[in-house]
Amino acid sequence: MVKEMYNDINLDRIDINLEPPTEEPARQYYFMAKCREWVKDFEQKNGRSPKSCVINFGCQMNARDSEKLRGILRDVGYIESSEEKADFVIYNTCTVRENANTRIYGRLGQLKPRKKKNPHMMIGLCGCMMQEPEAVEKLKKSYSFIDLIFGTHNIYKFAELLAARFEAGRMVIDIWKDTDKIVENLPNERKYTFKSGVNIMFGCNNFCSYCIVPYVRGRERSRRPQAIIQEIRRLVADGVSEVMLLGQNVNSYGKTLDIPMSFAQLLKEIEKIEGLKRIRFMTSHPKDLSDELIKVMAESKKICRHLHLPIQSGSTRILEKMNRRYTKEQYLLLVEKLRAAVPDISLTTDIIVGFPGETEEDFKETLDVVRKVRYDSAFTFIYSKRTGTPAAVMEGQVPEEVVKDRFDRLLYEVQSIAGQMCAVHEGSVQEVLVESVSEQDPSMVTGRLSNNLLVHFPGSPELIGSYVDVTLKECKGFYYIGMK
Repeated sequence: MVKEMYNDINLDRIDINLEPPTEEPARQYYFMAKCREWVKDFEQKNGRSPKSCVINFGCQMNARDSEKLRGILRDVGYIESSEEKADFVIYNTCTVRENANTRIYGRLGQLKPRKKKNPHMMIGLCGCMMQEPEAVEKLKKSYSFIDLIFGTHNIYKFAELLAARFEAGRMVIDIWKDTDKIVENLPNERKYTFKSGVNIMFGCNNFCSYCIVPYVRGRERSRRPQAIIQEIRRLVADGVSEVMLLGQNVNSYGKTLDIPMSFAQLLKEIEKIEGLKRIRFMTSHPKDLSDELIKVMAESKKICRHLHLPIQSGSTRILEKMNRRYTKEQYLLLVEKLRAAVPDISLTTDIIVGFPGETEEDFKETLDVVRKVRYDSAFTFIYSKRTGTPAAVMEGQVPEEVVKDRFDRLLYEVQSIAGQMCAVHEGSVQEVLVESVSEQDPSMVTGRLSNNLLVHFPGSPELIGSYVDVTLKECKGFYYIGMK
């Protein structure tokens, strides 16, 4: 059974003198056992266990991948530490914006002198940036001190690649252009005991004209529903009460399965899991948000009253240039349907300002959508030219000073409305999942409402992971001060 394989693998009982298995994930457990031998050798020579640090850049999909890397390193025998003290530093990279690549090169430059002083230190790079051939060529040429380079499609092969690096003693590069492979039941090290991300699909088929993701994450492929449900059941048994279902476009889940299943149908199955209290998901593409999904959200007792629904632009003309495949009017109709079915839903969005060819009239259409929808919050971005995307070579790039002016006006509108939307809950009693001690005040704890709003209220660390009824005393714009 999957659960037994996942929980009961004993690496010490794997015979590494035999040929490695050809089936996954048994093959990766074999290489984890091989890596354990290297760790034991390190411990004998240095009188301590090796330390590792996985640093995540980018989206929640990356964050979930990083948890898998940490889980494998933990089982191999590494102790998690800070970047400064680590013997093995891994950067899980993002490449949505070009300045993300620049940051990585800067961080590598800082690691180089450390590596010279510590010959046993290793540096690994993985994630989206590694799927760009130009970036890998630059790393090979100018950063030859790196030990391990792999991409987004073969994260599951981490133990095998690590073993290859130990044996070769030099840089190992393993990049796949694309894959339809999904490997289940590998270890992971979660950030929280009480909540977890769960990948339901990988890749993207949308090819928005500004976005590099389909080129670096590959085509859409959905996990089998049975595998998703088994993973969530395991998580719940391990103390998790809230899951975040992850995909570049969760609304198109199921299209690649042998027996098709819609995202709405998957949600209904997940809702049946006993002990699971909250279900979140992201990201939702408006073009695939079905009436069936809205109905399931309306009837559910576990799906959180929050939906992140990126608009990107309020102008139908610009949306067409973006290849978003919906109009302003279609988006507003969706919002109407959502609000009618789930009156207390909190809507958040992404908006890009200054897309090539955007006029003042186009921008005013965006402001119009913001005023009509009244988002609880919005992630606002200045358009960033991304080499390798169709938008990067479009005519009509908007002057910087014009974009900056529009961005400031949009931000003012978004923040004014968000403050008003947040304030409507003032005085009510709401259930809060406590997530951490407040960073500003150690006598307070921070939790999250079903609608994703943050609340700070007096409490002790013992409350972390529990659900507490909190009176929302005072709205502070984007969060609340509450009282138990």
